[in-house]
Amino acid sequence: MSEKSQGMKNYNEIRERITACIEKHIDAGVLFFSKAGIIIEDGVEIGEGTTIYPGTILTGKTKIGSSCVIGPNSLLDDATVGDGVTFNTSQGRSCVIDDGANIGPFTNLRPDTHICHDVHIGDFVEIKNATIGAGTSVSHLTYVGDSDVGEGCNFGCGVAVANYNGAGKNRCTVGDYAFIGCNTNLVAPVNIGAGAYTAAGSTITEDVPADAMGIARARQINKEGKGAELLEAYKEKQKKKLGK
Repeated sequence: MSEKSQGMKNYNEIRERITACIEKHIDAGVLFFSKAGIIIEDGVEIGEGTTIYPGTILTGKTKIGSSCVIGPNSLLDDATVGDGVTFNTSQGRSCVIDDGANIGPFTNLRPDTHICHDVHIGDFVEIKNATIGAGTSVSHLTYVGDSDVGEGCNFGCGVAVANYNGAGKNRCTVGDYAFIGCNTNLVAPVNIGAGAYTAAGSTITEDVPADAMGIARARQINKEGKGAELLEAYKEKQKKKLGK
């Protein structure tokens, strides 16, 4: 048998095994709108009433609860997912997602992440080796690594936990109901107290006590006419491009 023929035989055997696995889950009450591009390994468990969309890959010892919506185009490997979870166009490896969480699109959950119940993790968010407390919202463009985040917190757009200093990783703690303003840098190790607030654009290097506001940014200065001076050549170039 040629190498090409052997490869095709192996492919067909794999597809037959995957199809049989999908049929088993259909019989158990899992809904598939299409089998296209779906890969489910034998050790995966899926609860009744869960919907799996095309392009979903479920591998390892992944366990998914009931009434979830997984996909499209999502990967879960060795993940534990509770009931009623939405996992949209995202990836999760060796992570735990509790009931009612809403993940994605374009979320990356790395190993040792625990997403508690009713958490929202939105687009272009990466979580690594962290616990995100119940009801917390991390909606977009944020990195949370090596952190313990309480319940009911809000992370604004562009927040980053600076957890690595080149020599080792450090942890960050955020207390319950804290509000982390847009484009805040949390330079670990640092603790944000319960109910504390960080002003947008701050780089926080010291602990913020409970119920306090941390502000760590340069004061704005407006220099009259300086913009016109600096942008004179730029504006002329743009005007030429626009035919003016």
